[in-house]
Amino acid sequence: MRHTLPIAPQFYVTAPQTCPYLDGRRERKLFTALQGEHAGKLNDALSKQGFRRSQNVLYRPSCADCSACLSARIRVADFTPSKSQRRAIRRNTHIARTARSPWATEEQYALFRLYLDSRHADGGMADMDVFEFAAMIEETPVRSRVVEYRDQTDGDLTAVCLTDVLDDGLSLVYSFFRPDLPGQSIGTYVILDHVEIAREAGLPYVYLGYWVPGSSKMGYKANFSAVEIYVDGAWQELGDPEAYSNQTHPLSVDPIAQQVAQITLPDLRAPVEPD
Repeated sequence: MRHTLPIAPQFYVTAPQTCPYLDGRRERKLFTALQGEHAGKLNDALSKQGFRRSQNVLYRPSCADCSACLSARIRVADFTPSKSQRRAIRRNTHIARTARSPWATEEQYALFRLYLDSRHADGGMADMDVFEFAAMIEETPVRSRVVEYRDQTDGDLTAVCLTDVLDDGLSLVYSFFRPDLPGQSIGTYVILDHVEIAREAGLPYVYLGYWVPGSSKMGYKANFSAVEIYVDGAWQELGDPEAYSNQTHPLSVDPIAQQVAQITLPDLRAPVEPD
């Protein structure tokens, strides 16, 4: 009889760098590689514990003296659109959705550049070239889709969302859209449409990434109903966004070793071969 030892993911920490969300802060990430036949199982398990995917890496904020970033997800069964969100749905009835395999196109990259130059010209992705963009879209070891949104009147590409399909929901890895249509609320519409996709598929959650109190870039996530956030190892109702503060004490952050020890890993052992 041959036994195979369990495959234990190795976790690492990035060097501190400028925080993209809060002025004067330094960010640091805890991360692990996502590869091999168990990639999907690991992605499912760690996404439920506040991790996000970027290509073949899973990461979670692990800053030395800040814990402001909170993973957020929408509970699909209890979600009800607000009046403004219902208006966003009506404004975009001319938009058609197509889900494709994760393959990058020049048309997508052109929209991506337009979006970055308008919304995030000073962000970490500002210098991303077409090859790096293709890697972001195509280098996925899990079940992913590129969801395109087109204007049915002229066929123009209006929005794109790279989406992972988890065992309990949809994870919006990265989305971008035409920035010259502010009255159309296309970014909001993409999230609303993903809630509908999840509902149709019988998936209970839509994962939105990180909500950061006090960050104008991430504040929109609190505008959706039935939002849960991951705090102290458990998901809880967001409640009143104004009740949260991004001011944290250095001693409130657990050491890296303790954070890793608290991560629940799936069973990644290979089956035992019979005699």
